[in-house]
Amino acid sequence: MTSDYKRFALTRAGQAVVVVLLAYVLTFLVISVLPGDAITNTLRDPQHGLSEEDIQRIVAFYGLDQPVIVQLLLSLGRFLTGELGFSLQSNLPVSQIVGDALPSTLTLATSALLIAIVFAVVIAYGAQYLPGKWAATVRSIPSFFLSVPNFVIGLVLIEFFAFRLHSFTTTDPNSPVATLFAAITLAIPVSAPLAEVLIASLDHESRQEYAVVARSRGLTEARLFAKHLVKPSALPSVAMVALIVGELLGGSVITETIFGRDGIGTVVQKAVTGEDQPVLQAVVSLSAVVFVAVNLVADLASPLLDPRVKLREKVGA
Repeated sequence: MTSDYKRFALTRAGQAVVVVLLAYVLTFLVISVLPGDAITNTLRDPQHGLSEEDIQRIVAFYGLDQPVIVQLLLSLGRFLTGELGFSLQSNLPVSQIVGDALPSTLTLATSALLIAIVFAVVIAYGAQYLPGKWAATVRSIPSFFLSVPNFVIGLVLIEFFAFRLHSFTTTDPNSPVATLFAAITLAIPVSAPLAEVLIASLDHESRQEYAVVARSRGLTEARLFAKHLVKPSALPSVAMVALIVGELLGGSVITETIFGRDGIGTVVQKAVTGEDQPVLQAVVSLSAVVFVAVNLVADLASPLLDPRVKLREKVGA
């Protein structure tokens, strides 16, 4: 590991920490300026059955009797120590609520990402090697995928596969088959930009001298694709995968709602409906942490995968 790479890694890690803190502060300020005192209103809701003493204790915990800047510092201090507070609706620790919902969302998002990668590779391969009009048709698939909202895809899949073919039942949304169709719903729009980048990279690499020489020596297109074109063509897609993580997180909320799955999407929906600010703040902040962490890993991996990446330019030296 060179000194340039160590400097690059430390710079990127520092930038990632700053981005996460800024995201947390921005989220807190946005929630703070919303009309009304949601926390106090929620606490005083008779349905929660909290005594005046309990309300005052919670108000003191969140610093609601202090200026916004003090509330922000208290909240930021708890976040840095891993303390996410308590739900105003269930009075359960926010970390427990998020921890219970996270496995379902991670299963859905990971499955969707793998399916999206498979879709992108198949589309890119077809666009490169299918004859004439078939290749042109395949090249238009990413644009079609991008133009269809995932809630439409989800409703079509539920109508056709659940209600007509009875491939899965909507009363068991966490079954493996239902999870597969939910993942396909999420994967289709996500695979589109990945396929477009892969197609462009394959077009570029297939015209390079080494590819021409390999063909002249009798290497089949399938072996040329597998042995020589996949790796250099996949490098731009690594950065794209990091970028679409945000789309996966956002799409998971909609997809979980359509399929009735219990996950982070359901947690967010209940938090927004019930003005449960600690839960909403925690979910948004953790989403920012995941997005920044994935992009940091992709950024750190790119110089290792492609030695042509110039570290000094990336760190602004």
